[in-house]
Amino acid sequence: MPTDQSFIELNARQRARNLLDAGTFRELLGPFERIMSPWLEPQGIVPQTDDGMVVAKGTLQGQPAVVVAIEGAFQGGSMGEVSGAKMAAALELAAEDNRNGIPTQAVLLLETGGVRLQEANLGLAAIADIHAAIVDLRRYTPVIGVVAGTVGCFGGMSIAAALCSYLIVTREARLGLNGPQVIEQEAGIEEYDSRDRPFIWSMTGGDVRYHSGFVDALVKDSLSEVKNNLLAFIAKGVPMQHRSDKFDYYLPKLTGFDTAQQASRDITQELFNREDLV
Repeated sequence: MPTDQSFIELNARQRARNLLDAGTFRELLGPFERIMSPWLEPQGIVPQTDDGMVVAKGTLQGQPAVVVAIEGAFQGGSMGEVSGAKMAAALELAAEDNRNGIPTQAVLLLETGGVRLQEANLGLAAIADIHAAIVDLRRYTPVIGVVAGTVGCFGGMSIAAALCSYLIVTREARLGLNGPQVIEQEAGIEEYDSRDRPFIWSMTGGDVRYHSGFVDALVKDSLSEVKNNLLAFIAKGVPMQHRSDKFDYYLPKLTGFDTAQQASRDITQELFNREDLV
């Protein structure tokens, strides 16, 4: 498979396989294990035998690694009890490897709308476990997140993205706590028109998120660019300070923002200027 192909067009399993060293991909709890959500079928929803979560072990430049990829085409990449447990367990085991002297890397491919509404609190609990596992693991090795498209990364999983040591996005990516339709439903179409695609991308798209300092690399839709940046961040090692620890920088900006004004790309970039990051 050519390395300069589209990353976005690959499904979750293909993304994981192509990021790992050739021939090292080994899937854990794959489709043939039939570990699926017990909650979807009773609600009239056809389940998927891997619950939309791919966990792959292998190597990156010869070093042990785990890649966890969410399949955005299944239920919008939403997180349920089983899929969430698969990701949390993979991260917890990677942390245990590091404590035992096996320096295991971790890569999260995040195409998700957040918690699966059909599983409600079970999904939320699983996402909380994922957050705790990222914070534990990132003490030992960089946890690299990738948001490429087309689903984006929203809800509780946007917090998971923010907890990553480094975050890679494409221009096509979107990243935000609440999705456009949720904001429109709660605040009204005058505040946030979910059908206005240029506006949506100007607020949550990969380009504005990069220039506002919320992500670390903006790449084109290219498998080779994603992998090259991924390897470069692994080589940098654990950051001196994670973005989520810079609350002294972010809190004054948030508390001082005038919420009466309509937010825009320019206002966002002025408020969170990359040059101000310490």
